[in-house]
Amino acid sequence: MSKRKQPDSGSPADSLSQNERILYNVIHGKQDMGIWTRDMKKETNLPDKVFNAALKTLQAKKLIQEVVNVQSKGRKHYIATEFEPSKELTGGAWYSEGKLDKDYINLVKDQFAKMIYQQKVATLEGIADAIRKTKIFKTEFTKQQTEEIVRDLVLDNRVMEVKSTGMGEFASIQIGKVCYKCKSKGGTRGETKVGAMASIPCGVCPRISQCTPDGIISPSTCVYFAKWLDF
Repeated sequence: MSKRKQPDSGSPADSLSQNERILYNVIHGKQDMGIWTRDMKKETNLPDKVFNAALKTLQAKKLIQEVVNVQSKGRKHYIATEFEPSKELTGGAWYSEGKLDKDYINLVKDQFAKMIYQQKVATLEGIADAIRKTKIFKTEFTKQQTEEIVRDLVLDNRVMEVKSTGMGEFASIQIGKVCYKCKSKGGTRGETKVGAMASIPCGVCPRISQCTPDGIISPSTCVYFAKWLDF
């Protein structure tokens, strides 16, 4: 259902000319989806000069606003200010001003990873409930958004997908249900493994002075260095 803002009393729409009202009615009729300028011209059949003047007036009176359609960014798209733009237009929570908000997405992913780490083993429902209780984010994530974030964490190799065995740490989870565990402490990004730097073999190698990238002794062929990388 379209989200409508509270209309103002004595709206500027009351003083529109016939042509302005024709254009406004077309835009308003599209509700939260709005309409592309080319389609407006087709539906109103107004001459270009009249159309442009009416469009400018409607914007000046703040009856309509231009919005970014993430699916067609090159097109001028307008919506009546009475409506909140549909998520289909704006891209939803992951977009800001028509652009993918990578900083926000990374923040959300970090919080999701933190919740999974705290629960040790977590289901999608458990993750969503934990995030909701923190009240960190103003908006509540849908089931689809929760799945998208957790799937990204799996692809980032920060979280692994497992199935409950119904025993041990899975005792409270139905057998066979898909759940998630962090691969590192807190599911942090790029975290150095504990003790890894301290145990680097190069520091105690008697042939370090002969080691070169393309030499007979090289990090690329060193079995000890390879084992350290897999630590």
